[in-house]
Amino acid sequence: MSNNNKVVKLITHNGAFHADDIFSAAALGMMLEREGESYEIIRSRDPEALKTGDYLFDVGGIYDENANRFDHHQIGGAGQGPQGIEYSSFGLVWKKFGEKLAGSKRAAEIIQKKLCAPVDAADNGIDLAIPKSEITPYYIQTFFHSMVPTWKEDDSKTDEIFLDCVSFARKIIDREILQAQSFLEGEKDVLEAYETSKDKRIIILDKNYPFEHIVLVNFSEPLYVVFPRKAGNGWGVKAVRKNPQNFENRKDLPSSWAGLTDQELQKVTGVPDAVFCHRALFMASALSKEGAIKLAQIAVES
Repeated sequence: MSNNNKVVKLITHNGAFHADDIFSAAALGMMLEREGESYEIIRSRDPEALKTGDYLFDVGGIYDENANRFDHHQIGGAGQGPQGIEYSSFGLVWKKFGEKLAGSKRAAEIIQKKLCAPVDAADNGIDLAIPKSEITPYYIQTFFHSMVPTWKEDDSKTDEIFLDCVSFARKIIDREILQAQSFLEGEKDVLEAYETSKDKRIIILDKNYPFEHIVLVNFSEPLYVVFPRKAGNGWGVKAVRKNPQNFENRKDLPSSWAGLTDQELQKVTGVPDAVFCHRALFMASALSKEGAIKLAQIAVES
């Protein structure tokens, strides 16, 4: 709680809500709580009410981060993020407070690219993916839109539903911060494993680090990564992708392994503790580290 007992006012628009105002409210609330501040979230378009806000987001027609005004609906917008996508209110809030919330500049940048930019794009009518059929991806903004009362429902509880969505968004931000921080902590060990690897085509890790992106963007030689699976479930061999945008591998596991398990896989590979190979040929596993390394070696030479 704040020592001066002041309740900080976070104000956004009323009516229908979207992912950007939900995430903005969540991020600002998290920041204020860390600072020991009390706050309330107010949803209104009343000009007199807006004047009382300590933080305004997605309403008010002004972007001024020094005055904590984070709107993007004004003529000319509020600028673009690093990927050339126009900011929504969430992107603007994260631009100012993201590093403080995430704990480092690099962690904030990871979250900006992974979470903020897609929310910014959706709120500004920018398609990031082209559907290949009438089926479209189910995004986080799709979920939040489903929470808005339909024309058949009573909308008297819209503000209450908004706050429920904010609580959910906070969990997402919390998890993304943890994921980004863990990624950065593990990065050093993945890079070191590459440097000490005798055969750069096979990277052997001592923990189940988030290695996929690190290996893909930093090195051209690795074909497979060997790693311990969680919960004592043996060791895995995973193929390195060609790029992060699709599931095509630099080198598939041998086609003769596809979908095999246990004795069938052991017979084909000659590895006595081999237990599984995914039919899409990107993943295989063995009970021991030595078995997983042998599978990777066979796959490299196949």
